[in-house]
Amino acid sequence: MENYQITQWCHRFIEEQVKDGDYCIDTTCGNGHDTLLLCRLAGSDGLTAGFDIQEQAVEKTKKRLREAGVEEKARIFCCGHEKMREQLAEDPDCRKMLEKTQDGYGSVSCVVFNFGYLPGGAHDLATKAQTSLEAVEQSLELLKKGGIISLCIYSGKDSGFEEKEALMEYLKGLDSKKYLVIMSSYYNRPNHPPVPGLIIRL
Repeated sequence: MENYQITQWCHRFIEEQVKDGDYCIDTTCGNGHDTLLLCRLAGSDGLTAGFDIQEQAVEKTKKRLREAGVEEKARIFCCGHEKMREQLAEDPDCRKMLEKTQDGYGSVSCVVFNFGYLPGGAHDLATKAQTSLEAVEQSLELLKKGGIISLCIYSGKDSGFEEKEALMEYLKGLDSKKYLVIMSSYYNRPNHPPVPGLIIRL
């Protein structure tokens, strides 16, 4: 068995989840790897919305999607992920992601979160507890039945522990009748390893 990094661990579940025609969201595009994966999995009939507060990340992501020939299957927004609903509502194509089904569920199949800072970027430009919690709350409302949220939670000397602690406390309190929260750990790795997790809409 391979020694999976946290992103590989999460990708296995994302690959099982996302089908052709699905709506997906990458809340922190970073270098565009997750955005590209979502676009490929959602296929020609799907749509992926991507968010990042850094122009550098937005441009890298757009370039990666363009080179892969899937740029038309994504809408990339340069803003914080806590403004997700606002941006989706303003885009004619992404507006469909806000629609509810007759049974009250959302329309989005998969939402991806990477909490921390842009790999190779400025470490002081990291996600924060308050805005991250706002983004997670919005994402929960957008999920369709059986939809998932993938979580990669980084913490340590660069980004501190406030965000991780706030997220873990929030996730623990989610309604167990509506959501299943599964958290994993790199149990024997030193130096505050990242925490991978999943939220499944029941």
